[in-house]
Amino acid sequence: MAFASSSTESHVLPHIAIFPFMAKGHTIPLIQLVHHLHRRRLATVTFFTTHGNAAFVREGLSGADDTAIVELVFPADVSGVPPGVESAEAVTSMASFVAFAHGVSLLQPQLEASLAAMEPPASLLVADAFLYWTNESAATLGVPKVSFFGISAFAQVMRELRISHDPCPALQLADVDGDGNPATFTVPEFPHIKLTLEDLMAPFGDPSSVAPMMELDSKLGKAIVESHGLIVNTFQGLEKPYMEFWNKHYRPTAWAIGPLCLSQTASSSSGDAGRPSWMEWLDEKAAAGRAVLYVALGTLAAIPEVQLKEVADGLERAEVDFIWAVRPDNIDLGAGFEERTKDRGLVVREWVDQLGILQHQSVRGFLSHCGWNSVLESVAAGVPLAVWPMHADQPFNAAFVVDELKIAVRVHTSDRTMRGLATTEEISEVVRKLMLGEAGIEAAKNVAGLSVLAVESVLKGGSSWKSVEEMISELCAPNMHANVEPSKEES
Repeated sequence: MAFASSSTESHVLPHIAIFPFMAKGHTIPLIQLVHHLHRRRLATVTFFTTHGNAAFVREGLSGADDTAIVELVFPADVSGVPPGVESAEAVTSMASFVAFAHGVSLLQPQLEASLAAMEPPASLLVADAFLYWTNESAATLGVPKVSFFGISAFAQVMRELRISHDPCPALQLADVDGDGNPATFTVPEFPHIKLTLEDLMAPFGDPSSVAPMMELDSKLGKAIVESHGLIVNTFQGLEKPYMEFWNKHYRPTAWAIGPLCLSQTASSSSGDAGRPSWMEWLDEKAAAGRAVLYVALGTLAAIPEVQLKEVADGLERAEVDFIWAVRPDNIDLGAGFEERTKDRGLVVREWVDQLGILQHQSVRGFLSHCGWNSVLESVAAGVPLAVWPMHADQPFNAAFVVDELKIAVRVHTSDRTMRGLATTEEISEVVRKLMLGEAGIEAAKNVAGLSVLAVESVLKGGSSWKSVEEMISELCAPNMHANVEPSKEES
């Protein structure tokens, strides 16, 4: 088993262990954190994963080659988890997700044995909040532990305020307002924010999964509170009021160190492969002066085929150029759709470099499920969004980017619930509003300003640049404090 680099600087730098939850959306930001630590020579890193996820991790860590990767053996025969499944993307329901999270907890003995064997010893453990049981492991070994919870500071604060105010019973009674719209809860601490019952309950899935998901949520909430710190993938220019509110009213200390997507350089994210065909297609669009809509609806939510056909029909009707990263890769988008739209549309049925696409000069809009990684990448690239939240923290993110930041327009389903159908007409109308309308122009202007702040935050002296150093200095072992090398680069 390989551990940290044996280079001359490894004995004077903190040795940080990083363990993501087994889902791409949870793993990618922590891979990006490794690149940040590597490039600035702030720490050596040991990265934990499982055999089934190792290829994805190794590809992502290309360019940070002194990172040790430890492959744990995922437990077999976990009740509720299909054989061979080692990533949350492969589960099909919230009930299966809870079973999967339990299966991951069975890795605890292997993690503890590997942590104990690390040389030099671990200075800090960074673990996803869904790995709530790592608190016990870190405490047993005397290693400080920081939680990573891949949601926005806004969503993190709203989560806590939901618990303290408990508005759901009253909203259940109210049902709708006088105009027939879902009743809303006005957040006392932030009266400009109004949330529906569905917004508040979205993290818990469908009614049958609410109880087990609430139990899991309670465990991860407790794990965060009992951690030595909380990493938030955000930056002060985007979420300063919510970072300040968290650090004033809650614990542990939260550190805004993002957007982490800007920590991974193009060379380290693209590997040695040639330029992908979809990037060449975008090059052609740029050369022709065409604006392109990027469409990607996440990796965790299973979207029914009938809904994806409505999206396809809506894109066709909208008559804008588009590139659509679709999943699952064998989905039927309707007879003749790809042939009819081949001159202005491209359907990609494989994993893509999303940030690379968003940063392409031809891409001027993003139809998204509003996962936080996607929002951050769009902000970093200066691309306005059309947001269509489906579950988890996505409704919080949608409220934030539409109503507060004003960098997005909203997709509504026919019955105004997340379970409802987003019709062909709605998709077409919202896409045209984003790509051709005044709302899209205003959103583009607003996101351009935030993009500048995002870049500034990760440059030398920026808020996120400094937060990483402060976090390591405060949380790593005392004998490491004087040995954190000064930063060598400005970006």
